[in-house]
Amino acid sequence: MLSRTAANLFWMTRYLERSETTARLLDMGFRNALLPDTGGGFRNEWSAVLQSKGALQGFNDKYGDLVQRNVESFLFFDLENPSSVASCVRAARENARIVRTALTSQVWDAINLSYQELKAIQRKERSQVSIPDLTDWTLRTTALIRGAIEMTQLRIDGYSFMHLGYAVERADNTARLLDVKYYVLLPSVAYIGSGLDSYQWTTLLRALSAHRAYGWAYGGELSANRIAHFLILNPKFPRALLSCYIDANTHLDQLARFYGRSTPAQEEARTLLAELAEARIEDVFDEGLHEFLTRMINRNAGLAQSIHDQYLTGEAR
Repeated sequence: MLSRTAANLFWMTRYLERSETTARLLDMGFRNALLPDTGGGFRNEWSAVLQSKGALQGFNDKYGDLVQRNVESFLFFDLENPSSVASCVRAARENARIVRTALTSQVWDAINLSYQELKAIQRKERSQVSIPDLTDWTLRTTALIRGAIEMTQLRIDGYSFMHLGYAVERADNTARLLDVKYYVLLPSVAYIGSGLDSYQWTTLLRALSAHRAYGWAYGGELSANRIAHFLILNPKFPRALLSCYIDANTHLDQLARFYGRSTPAQEEARTLLAELAEARIEDVFDEGLHEFLTRMINRNAGLAQSIHDQYLTGEAR
């Protein structure tokens, strides 16, 4: 496969996964903002969401006022924000268009339909669409595309590049969603275990479509240690960091078999997987949850760069 084609497939799925996570973050901020303010004015839900995306400064420069309507515009509609849902869907569709012959008609139709539906949403009066509506549309659309990929694409190298895009982006996004909880931690340890603390953890699980799965795995008892373990170290949960690196290793190994050679990207992915497979959640909290997640985000970016250096010589747009 041409490296340019591989780059477009890789970035197509990265943008799709990124659009889904931006929508999940938007929904998470919306749900947290619904809770009555009992903390004497300490509320930073929207700031936390923007900070987790590394977009707080960009938002402040353009919008200034940190209110829900502005955040909604920035995270869903703003084409100048490269991480907005609209920007990501448009970029995914452009990457898909360039390599349309590498996609089945079902995958292309699903991506193209999402783009046409997005344009229809953009034409609506803003008062006619709510954050839950926007979130539901994004999650439903990305699930449809993912299903078309799973059911119709051949299991060849292009399929592995698509899954690498999903795995790398999902690991980054799970870490960022979990880190939102760090940014909205209450100002006093006295609030740990309070109703607000539990509500925020529940909101995080719902944002990851993980609330029921967590209940099955851990019996429903909410605790920071258990939720962090579920989202970082539990291989049974498909969005856990460990699961993402299992997937990344699987598809890098498949590419090595396709092309008859191993690469430094494989070694980097194996190192990440080995570290997480041996880690204990106590070690994570000893390091500091925010510090651990920041380190994993940086190492994940390093893995993405290594994949690019080994396989993707073109700049996907």
